[in-house]
Amino acid sequence: MIAGLLLLIVFAISWGGTYVLRRYALSKSLMDVPNERSSHTVPTPRGGGVAIVIAFLLSLPVLNGLGLIANDVVYGLLGAGALVALVGFVDDHGHVPARWRLLGHFLSASWALFWLNGLPPIRILGVDVDLAWGGNILAVIYLVWVLNLYNFMDGIDGIASVQAIFVCLGMCINYWISGNANLLTVPLVLSAAVAGFLYWNFPPARIFMGDAGSGFLGMMLGVLAIQAAQASPELMWCWIILTSVFFIDATWTLFRRLVSGEKVYQAHCSHAYQHAAKAAGSHFKVTMGVLLINVLWLLPISVFVMKGFLDGFWGVLVAWVPLCTLAIRFRAGKSE
Repeated sequence: MIAGLLLLIVFAISWGGTYVLRRYALSKSLMDVPNERSSHTVPTPRGGGVAIVIAFLLSLPVLNGLGLIANDVVYGLLGAGALVALVGFVDDHGHVPARWRLLGHFLSASWALFWLNGLPPIRILGVDVDLAWGGNILAVIYLVWVLNLYNFMDGIDGIASVQAIFVCLGMCINYWISGNANLLTVPLVLSAAVAGFLYWNFPPARIFMGDAGSGFLGMMLGVLAIQAAQASPELMWCWIILTSVFFIDATWTLFRRLVSGEKVYQAHCSHAYQHAAKAAGSHFKVTMGVLLINVLWLLPISVFVMKGFLDGFWGVLVAWVPLCTLAIRFRAGKSE
C-alpha cells in the first residue's frame, strides 16, 4: 500500500515538474531549434528530464526511511545522480567542454562504485572471475559509457523514456523470478519517474529530456546493474541484455565514426534509429519498433539467462547478433 502510494507520488511529481519545466523553457527560450543534424522539424523546449531527476532523488531518502534501500546504495545513487544531472543541466543552458563533462562523469561513476564497494566477481561461461582493481576500472568505464550512450540515443521522441521504463520493468520480472524481490523497489520508482515525463515526451514530443535527464538515466541504470551483480552474477548479464538496443546502436555508430575520422563529440544524426526514423517518416513507429524488439526478443533471452537455461555470456551474443545486423541495415554511423 505504502509502496503503491509512493509510486503515484513520484509519477505526479515528475508529471507536474515536467509541466513547470516546459513553461520555464518556453519563457526562457530554451529551445531545440531544428538543424541539419536534428531528427525533429519543430522547435521544441528542452530540459524536461530534470523532473525525472527531482522525483527520483527525492524518493531515495523516503525509501531508505522505509527500510527498502540500504544507506550505501542511497549515497551512491544520490551523489552520482546529482553530479551527472548538474553537469547536464549546465550544458543544457550553455556549453560545457567535453573534457570537463567527462571529468564530471568519471567522478560520478567513481563515487557510485565506491559506495557499492566495487565490481563483484563476474561469471563467464560458468566460471566466477574476480578482476580486482582491473574490474573496478572497467566498471567505471562501463558506467561512463552507459551514461553517454543514453545521451547519444536520446534523439527521437519517446525512445529514451520508453527504453528506461522497459529496462526497469524487465529487470523487475527477473528480480521476481530469481528470488530477489528486495531489489524491485528502486527500478519501479525510477520507471514511475520516467513515466511522468513520458506523458509530455511521447511522440509528438512537447518537451525534450535534455542532457541532464538522459545522462542521469544512463548513470542510474548502470549503477543499478552493478548493484544487481552483487546479488547474482546472472543479473548483471540480464541488465546488459535488456539495454542491448542502445548498446549496439551507440557503440556501432561511435566505432564507425572513429574509423571514418569524424569528431565523435560533434552533434550528428547518423545512429541507426535516426536513419530508421527518416526512412519511416515517424518517430512513433521507430520508438514502438524498439519496444517490440525489447519485449519479444531481449526480455525472453534475459529470462532464459536468469532461469539458467542459457549462460549469460552466450545470452548476450544471441541478443546482439541480430541487432548488429539491424545496425548495418540502417547504416549506423554513416552520415547522409
